Amino acid sequence: MKAADIYKHRLFNQHIATHDLATPQEVVSTLTAMQAQEYAHAKYAIGLRSDGLTDAVVEDAFNKGAILRTHVMRPTWHFVSPKDIRWLQMLTSRRVQAFSAPYYRKKELDTKTLNKASGIIAGALENSHFKTRDELRALLEKAKIKVTGDDGMRISLILIYAELEYIICSGPRKGKQFTYALLDERAPATKPLSRDEALHELAHRYFSTRNPASLQDFAWWSGLTMKDAKEGAAQLGSRFKTATIGGKTYVHTTVEHSLEKHHRSSFLMPDYDEYGIAYKDRGAILPPLAERSRTKGYTHSLVLNGKIAGSWRPVVKKDTISVLTHFFKPLNKTQEQLVAKAIGHYAGFTGLKPVL
Repeated sequence: MKAADIYKHRLFNQHIATHDLATPQEVVSTLTAMQAQEYAHAKYAIGLRSDGLTDAVVEDAFNKGAILRTHVMRPTWHFVSPKDIRWLQMLTSRRVQAFSAPYYRKKELDTKTLNKASGIIAGALENSHFKTRDELRALLEKAKIKVTGDDGMRISLILIYAELEYIICSGPRKGKQFTYALLDERAPATKPLSRDEALHELAHRYFSTRNPASLQDFAWWSGLTMKDAKEGAAQLGSRFKTATIGGKTYVHTTVEHSLEKHHRSSFLMPDYDEYGIAYKDRGAILPPLAERSRTKGYTHSLVLNGKIAGSWRPVVKKDTISVLTHFFKPLNKTQEQLVAKAIGHYAGFTGLKPVL
């Protein structure tokens, strides 16, 4: 394996090149966890790995609880499958709680207060009484738990704590507002995994869908310690090999991939997409610094032939959508066609009429 092969293999293993996954559930389950604090972009990250999905279909799957959104692995939002959420939390929530502990203390949220608040929230959500953040805030205020008069961090921390304690997860949206639900009602109990089983399962899933990747990449993505990352990867099996490229050791599968015209390698990359965020070292998809410095462009990255080549921004007007782009260097005609196709896929996902 050569350095130039890294991004090619990742396109296939992340199912971007093949875009062959059929449902939102299948995408999320296959990738195990997908970073999702930018909700609209996270929905398109699911659509990017399919040709038939639309924003409305992904939204429907989310509202029905076929995919969940919660804090897991690292202190940020992720999409996860209901069948995976419990063992993922079991494996990683203690680390996230430890990370959050200084913030709890800063906001005077001791364990007694957090547990009392969690109990009130759990009671309010029983029997699928989904509630928004503001509705839960009002209930906590009524119970004399301080949640107002600050920067909003107290209510956020209380909700994160309850997520990490297996109490709540996402519910369906009310208009544009998110709601919370009881985890027990949204994700019925499944056969528990031991810590060792969960560790090996997570390592196998990560390296199956993100390789080539290093142990440092896996530790970053999962939130695990390097010790746990090494232990999890120790039993990957003969399908996985290692290669040293540029002084770094990568784990990869033995399958060879070759990019053809029908494979997707150019796309409007959603913010925090796994194609970038799943790796501590993202050098494989970055062009030379001299190219990147030529324009500031917009905030969203545009990938052309597997590498970031510029940036993009959507412009929505009523039922139409157009996409503004900036590139690090001029495009040739073939590249322009690839970008047009990428914009077309994104517009198709949104369900809006594209304006070219």
